[in-house]
Parts: sequence; structure tokens; C-alpha cells
Amino acid sequence: MFTDKANRIFREAIENYHIINTVDQSFENKYDKNEDVISHLLYRKCWIDTVQWHYEDIIRDPQIDPVAALTLKRKIDASNQDRTDMVEYIDSYFLDKYNGVTVKEDATINTESPAWGIDRLSILALKVYHMHEEATREDASQEHRDACKTKLDVLIEQRADLSTAIDTLLSDIAHGDKYMKVYKQMKMYNDDELNPVLRNIKK
Repeated sequence: MFTDKANRIFREAIENYHIINTVDQSFENKYDKNEDVISHLLYRKCWIDTVQWHYEDIIRDPQIDPVAALTLKRKIDASNQDRTDMVEYIDSYFLDKYNGVTVKEDATINTESPAWGIDRLSILALKVYHMHEEATREDASQEHRDACKTKLDVLIEQRADLSTAIDTLLSDIAHGDKYMKVYKQMKMYNDDELNPVLRNIKK
């Protein structure tokens, strides 16, 4: 199943990030895009999510310097754009892969594209990793560990359900029972013609 591969690659990316465990570390994709493009995309996608996860931790420090917070906010904005771009690259991969499928007359469209489901699966991998950390943290109370273990069990179940849903969607697309229709993200706040604040600065 596709999600077996995706979940394995997400674990690799998260574990490799935590070897050094800093948002400033350099990135090196262990998968060659010329040999295995989807693995390359999945690894990059989860790495972006992992760095942003830690950005979000840092910016919630109540003692953070305001100038540093603004700099970090800009990094989070850039990371969000990278994340969206990667989702679109992954969807492009599937559009190309299933380009030759004959779509059945009664085929239906899904509420989200495969890559947006995969986006949620990557985030779930991070939640599972960090909730497991909390559920086994030795300096935490037993009550805290037990509560986190309960949450971890739910997250693992959620990951299994989402994985099944994604694999089913991909199978349905491959057999013509569903079809893909991808809308590019039309974010307005980064565009100096669409964001009124940025537009006024240009004048």
C-alpha cells in the first residue's frame, strides 16, 4: 500500500531531524528525485512539517524577543508556502501517474486531493512521535504519561484510518471510480497586488 511507504518515510524524516534537533540544521534529502521522485517529495514534505512544528514551539515562548518573533513569523510564512508547494508537487505526481486511466461515467470527486490527505498524514506522524515522547518522558508524572498514552492510542488509530482512506482513494482513482481535480492554492496575503496592505506599500 502507498501509505505503508509514506508512513515509513515520514518516520525516517522525523527521526533524522531529531538527531541534531535544531531548526537551523541543513537539509539533505536521502532520496534521489531522479531515482524515486515520490519518496523524494514525501521526505521533503515531512522535513518541512517537522521544522515548522519546532518553529511553532519556539514562537510560543512568552519571553521571546519581539524582533526575533517577527523574524520567526516570516520563516513560518515561508514554510507554509513551501508546504503548499510540496502538496501541489505530490498531486502533480498523481495526476501524471493516473493520466491514462479511463474515468467511469458514474465516477465521483473526493472532498480533497490525495496530496492533502497525505499532508494530514505527515502531520499525524509528527503528533505520534511527540506524543510518544510525552507518554514515555521519565521526568513527567505518571498521570501525565497515562493521559498522553491514551491520546497516543487515539492518534495511532487515526493514522490507521487515514491511511486506509488514502489508499482507498488512490485505488478508486486507479480504477476510474473517482477522478482527481486539483485546484491550485490561491493565497492572497503574500501577493502584493491582492493584499491591500502590501499594495499600499507599493504606491
